[in-house]
Amino acid sequence: MKIVAGILTLLFTLFGHEHTDDIKADILEKVFTNISINKEIIIWSDNENLILEFKAKANFATASKCSDASLLILESKQNIDKECQEKAIFVMNYALLKDIPQSFGAIFWKKGRPNIVIIAPRAKANSIKISEKLDDYLEEKIW
Repeated sequence: MKIVAGILTLLFTLFGHEHTDDIKADILEKVFTNISINKEIIIWSDNENLILEFKAKANFATASKCSDASLLILESKQNIDKECQEKAIFVMNYALLKDIPQSFGAIFWKKGRPNIVIIAPRAKANSIKISEKLDDYLEEKIW
């Protein structure tokens, strides 16, 4: 009985994680359709599952290397190549906004809910135009 319960827990965890990437991709897609970076948005991420979600949705082009992308989605600071550090960067963890000064926004979970933050001065410094639809998510600084 304990083995069956363990297997069920493992399956729910695995399927739950895949579902989380789908939710992240949906939210990011809504954000990215409301920004302009003065060129076509081509997405690269250090989360391969997230890239697969974007490919399945087919609303944005994706890149297999960060150097070919115009917008990076990062879950870890260690996963950014030096040649890609000057690109538009959206992070998946609020703490990374502090750690990666060129990042302009973040999505993160707090109390079980997704939160979106876009740092207006950083977006402006990167020539990223933000639609009025995202005004509720704009902040002047990191808290």
